[in-house]
Amino acid sequence: MLMNMAVRYTSTRNALVNVSIAEAIVQGMPKDGGLFVPREIPRLPPEALSEPGLPYAELAWMVLSPWFDWPEHELRPLIEEAYSSTGDSPMFDVQEIVPLAAAGSLGCDVRLPGTSGAPSLFLLELFHGRTCAFKDLALSLLGGLLGKSREECGIDEPMLILTATSGDTGSAALAGLGGQPGIRIAVIYPAEGTSEIQRLQMTSVPADGRFVVGLRGNFDDAQRTVKAIFQTANDPDSPFYGLRLSSANSINIGRLLPQIVYYVKAWRDLIFSGALERDRPFDVVVPSGNFGDILAARYAKAMGIPIRKLVCASNSNRILHDFFSTGLYDRRREFSKTLSPSMDILVSSNLERLLYLALDDNPELVAAMMSKFEHEGFFQLPEHSRTKIADFSAGWADDSQTLVSIRHMWEAHGRLVDPHTAVACAVAHESIKKRGTEIETPAPVVIAATASPFKFPAACLAALQGPLFSSHENTGDLQLAFELSHITGIPVPTPIAALADAKIRHRTTSGESDLASLLADFAHQPPQATLEKQLDSARSL
Repeated sequence: MLMNMAVRYTSTRNALVNVSIAEAIVQGMPKDGGLFVPREIPRLPPEALSEPGLPYAELAWMVLSPWFDWPEHELRPLIEEAYSSTGDSPMFDVQEIVPLAAAGSLGCDVRLPGTSGAPSLFLLELFHGRTCAFKDLALSLLGGLLGKSREECGIDEPMLILTATSGDTGSAALAGLGGQPGIRIAVIYPAEGTSEIQRLQMTSVPADGRFVVGLRGNFDDAQRTVKAIFQTANDPDSPFYGLRLSSANSINIGRLLPQIVYYVKAWRDLIFSGALERDRPFDVVVPSGNFGDILAARYAKAMGIPIRKLVCASNSNRILHDFFSTGLYDRRREFSKTLSPSMDILVSSNLERLLYLALDDNPELVAAMMSKFEHEGFFQLPEHSRTKIADFSAGWADDSQTLVSIRHMWEAHGRLVDPHTAVACAVAHESIKKRGTEIETPAPVVIAATASPFKFPAACLAALQGPLFSSHENTGDLQLAFELSHITGIPVPTPIAALADAKIRHRTTSGESDLASLLADFAHQPPQATLEKQLDSARSL
């Protein structure tokens, strides 16, 4: 039987913080404005590395149990329920949950694996959940973790989950947490910064304890409001005073930890398929916005998975690329709306957790650096600290390169990818050109395929059809999804096809200045059951 380590959690900005995993999940983020991080990163149990044929839920139990001080009979059922692909209402539409798909070789322009020594290319398909994006893999579990954490902390009163989203987190959080007893969830998305399908997935959910608002601004504006609410909620003058707040963003450690599992699975699949020798490393390339997905890969490496390079792929909002290239993190730049909207972010919250590692777990230095960033809009990481995260590198691709990448992956590799994954593919291919012959033994490259291409059909069709796509310019995304299916022969995923009959239930939009008051009004509404009783009483008068 696996033995759980009593991992404790502290704040990136205050060494005196010392909480359990349940407390960290319930609180969402520390009161000091930092993020919860483990005081030490546990090692993977030997079974997770050596035992073949593990179902995803079993692997997830092995990977996650060392992070929790919960007994097996409490944690394992939550994991098994979250990662179900059977039954009447499965969470995922494939048995394997996260398939690793071979995609030929980098630097190879044919569909068969190359023979030139170029690295083998693999796509880690993270989009087989209910909202067709990688967020499902964590948020299908977070609801259970949050419920159990409330029980561990003796919390009976309702909780309010505040979530800023650039597109995919919102729909996955609403699907994974919405409608659960004792939990109310508010999601804020950029009103003009998501795809139509992303927006439909959010605005069509039932209104039972769920509130969805389109912000006239970008993701950074939404995230800033949510963080400010958390930081001021203990002020008696705050409209959120006395409320139990938490988050479904990756600022919540309970959302971040489940993402480690699929990088462990990627390594296992490479090993047991014979694509990688057990003592050899592999590289990962991750399309990055808020930095949680690639940080999970870094945690997987710290647990014992032999990842050599962690390549951070950015779109033209290239703040992360510039940081890893120069050490300067500078948000004082023009914001761009791109074909990969979930990466349209200039303030990547999870980078603070990486700074904590780079600065030798020194919360005073992290607090000073983040204070400078919050007040001046930039900071410079010292050179000696950059060496601590030298396993990270970065690249970026603009919209035109993204379209070329989608077409190339389809024509040369036989894989249809969404714009975010296409950015990572472009960065991966470009990295091979830059490396030249410097690598004697090329490592396999695993690209995190973060969303279904059918969530972004306009970009995919524009890439595949070129000038012919102009005839579809006034066509809605849902119709385009079926057109994309027609020309590729790939079925539209069921959750997206079902949106054709979706009813819009959330139409609220807001400016940033009014957002907090709207959220407070929602927070103080009586529970849905009480509202229904009030309506019944009013009808009887």
